Amino acid sequence: MADKSSRPATAGVISEEEALYGFSTEPNIVAIEPGPQNGAVAYIREGHVVRAEQVPFQPWLLTSAPPVKAPRSEVTRLLGNGLKYLVTFDNWRDARDARFGLRDAGTACLGYEGARAILMRKGQTLFKHMAFADVYRMQFDIETNGLDPTTEDGAVFMVAVSDTRGMLQLIEGTEVEIIERFSALVRDCDPDVLEGHNVFGFDLPFLMERARRNGIPLSLGRDGSDPVKGRERSYAIGGAVRPFTPVHIYGRHVLDTFLIVQRFDWAKGSLTSYGLKACARQFGFAAEDRIELPGREISSIYRSDPERVREYARHDAIETRLLADLITPVEFYQTQMMPDSYENTAVTGSGEKINAMLIRAYMHAGHSIPIKEQGRPFAGAYTEVRKTGVMERVVKADVESLYPSLMLAHGIAPERDTLGVFLPALNGLTERRVQAKKQAASEPDPARAQYLDGLQNSFKVLINSFYGYLAGPFPWNDSSAAGRVTALGRDTVLAIAGRLTQDGSQVIEVDTDGVYFVPPVGVEGEADERAYVQQVGEILPTGVRLAFDGRYRRMLSIKTKNYVLETYEGKLLLKGASLRSRSDEMFGRRFLESAVAFLLEGHPDSAANLYREIAAALTAGNVNVRDLTRRERVTSKTFSSSQRRKLADAAQGISIGEHVYVYSRSDGTLGVVSETGETVDFKPDTRLYLDKLYRFACRLEAGVGPGFSSLFPAPAELQREAAGQGVLDLF
Repeated sequence: MADKSSRPATAGVISEEEALYGFSTEPNIVAIEPGPQNGAVAYIREGHVVRAEQVPFQPWLLTSAPPVKAPRSEVTRLLGNGLKYLVTFDNWRDARDARFGLRDAGTACLGYEGARAILMRKGQTLFKHMAFADVYRMQFDIETNGLDPTTEDGAVFMVAVSDTRGMLQLIEGTEVEIIERFSALVRDCDPDVLEGHNVFGFDLPFLMERARRNGIPLSLGRDGSDPVKGRERSYAIGGAVRPFTPVHIYGRHVLDTFLIVQRFDWAKGSLTSYGLKACARQFGFAAEDRIELPGREISSIYRSDPERVREYARHDAIETRLLADLITPVEFYQTQMMPDSYENTAVTGSGEKINAMLIRAYMHAGHSIPIKEQGRPFAGAYTEVRKTGVMERVVKADVESLYPSLMLAHGIAPERDTLGVFLPALNGLTERRVQAKKQAASEPDPARAQYLDGLQNSFKVLINSFYGYLAGPFPWNDSSAAGRVTALGRDTVLAIAGRLTQDGSQVIEVDTDGVYFVPPVGVEGEADERAYVQQVGEILPTGVRLAFDGRYRRMLSIKTKNYVLETYEGKLLLKGASLRSRSDEMFGRRFLESAVAFLLEGHPDSAANLYREIAAALTAGNVNVRDLTRRERVTSKTFSSSQRRKLADAAQGISIGEHVYVYSRSDGTLGVVSETGETVDFKPDTRLYLDKLYRFACRLEAGVGPGFSSLFPAPAELQREAAGQGVLDLF
C-alpha cells in the first residue's frame, strides 16, 4: 500500500459554478456505470445513437484513519480533520472490502457505489448541455392474470409500451414471447430512461420473477444484463418517509412515477389518490374515452373482450408518459448538478443532494470532510392563529424563501464550512432561479418556456432545503446556525404582523413565513392590496422580500395550518389534515366539503341539517358501501403487527404492496370491498360510523364557535332526541 501522506493535497478555491455543476464540462453523458472489474463505462448520446466509452477510474473511500490491510491501494492525507484520508483502490471489490473492514473496526469512513462514486470523484454530472426533451424515455405497463408472480396462473399476458418518439405498441403472445420481445424492444430502441407507475412495487419485480420461472433472461441492461434489485430504502415525502425497493438496469435509469408524484403533490395536496387514472383525471390529461377496468377482472375481460383491454393498456402507457412529462423535469435538471444518477436523484432527499455537492467540492479541493455533530434542540418557526371563524376580503403575504433569504442577508453558514462553499452555492441557486423565472415569464417559445420553468423549479426545491441541511444529520450540520435562522424568522413574521396590526389590518394567521390578514379600510381591490403588501415589506432588510401571495373572497379559519379559502371565482381550497386527509372515508370528506361551504356562506344551520341527514342515513342503512370504505396498503407489517390483526384477516390473498378497500362491520371485523364497489353481506358498524361523523364535525368546532354543541350534537344526544320523538333507537 503506497502512502502519499507526506504529499498532502493543496486546497483550491471553489467557484460558484463549480460548487453547483462540478468540474467537468463534458456534455451528453446519459449514464455512467462501474466497469466489470475496474474503471467505468460512460454512455454518451450523439443524436439518436448512444456510444459506450471506457474511462479510467479508481474507487475510493474517505476515512478518519487509513485501513491497516488494504492491498492495491494508495492513501492521500487531506487538509483538515475528520475524514482526512483519501484511499483509492485498483478495483471495486477491494474498495468494498476495505469499507466493510473499517466499519467493523468502528472507524469512521465514507464511500459510495456506482454512479455517485464515479461522478463525485471525477467532478462530472449527467445530461450536461441537454434539455429534458433531449433524453430518450420509454414507458411500459404490464397486464397479468394475477397479482402474485410466484403462482402458476400469475402470468404476464400483455405489455404496453410507449416512448417520447411517438411509439405506442402492445406486446402479446405466450409469456415467454412477451418477455423476450419486450427485452429485445428495449435493447433495440435503447432508451436512456424506463418509466412506469408503481414500477418498483409491481411491474419490474413481477417481470423478473416470471422470467426466472420461465428460465429466460430479462436482458434490459445496456450491457445485456438483467435488472438487479437493490436494498430497501426510504423515500422522503415532506415529513414522512415511504419504504421502497429500487430496481437498477445497467446503463439506464428507472423512474417510478407512483413515488415521484407523491413528492410532487406534497406541498399542493391536490391529489386524493396517487393511482395513475386518478392522477390523469386530476391533472387534466385523461382521454375523454378513457376505459377503466377493475384490476382483478382485467384478465377475464381480456378473454371475452381483448380489444377493450388493449385500449385500456394503451391509455396506461400514454398516461404514464404524460404524467412523467409533468412531474420529472425537476429531478432531471437537478441531475445536471448532482454527482449522481437520474434514478437516484429522483428518490434522494434534498438535504442529501446538497451534501453530495459539498463533498464533491471539498474532495476536489483536497480537503477533508467533517464528521457530523450531534444535533442540539432549538426553537422552531412561529405559528399562531389569532382569529377563527369566517372572514371576508382576505389577503396572503409571505416572505419569498424566508430562511434562505435570511441566511444570505445575515451570512449564516455552517461554522465548519472552512472553504466557504455553502453560501456561494445558495446564492448561485437563488440568482439562477430569479433569472430563469424572469426569462420563463417573457419567453414566447412554449418549449423554451417549459424548459426554463422546469429549471427554476429545480433550483427552488434545493434553495428551500439549505436551512434543513443545517439541522439535519449531515457532515456540515450546525444546530446553532439553524437556531439563528429560526430566531430571525420569528422576528421577521412578528414584525410583519405588528406592522399590519398597527395599520388597522386584522391578522388571522401567522405561519412560519407568511400572514393571512384582512387589509385596513381604504385598501380595496387587487391593485391596492398588492401596493399595500409592497409598502409593508419596506420594513424588511435588503435581500428579504415580502410578496403578495393571493387574495380570497372568504376564509374559514379553524386552527393553525387548517383553513378553507374561497377564491373570487368561487373555488374552495381546503388546507390541513383536519379538512382533507386521504385516510378519511368518502362520507366524511363529502360532509366536510359541503359543511365548510355552508359555513363560508353564513349558513351554519344548513351544515347542521346536513349532519343530521347523514346521521339518519347511517342509522337507516341508506348508505353506499363505497362511502364507508377506506383504502389500506398491504405491507409486511400488516401480517406481523398485532395491532393490525383485523386488516391482516381482511387482506388474506392480497400481495404486499397492493391496496385493499375495507369497511368496519358490526361484528368488529373488516369487510372487503372490490374496486367496483361490490361486497358480500354488507353490515356496517353503525355506532362506529356515527361516532366518526361526529368527529368529522368536531374538526369544525373552532370555526363554528360557541353554538357548535347545539348545531352538531354528539351521537348520544342524537339518540335522546330520537327517543323523545318516538323514533327507533339509533343503536
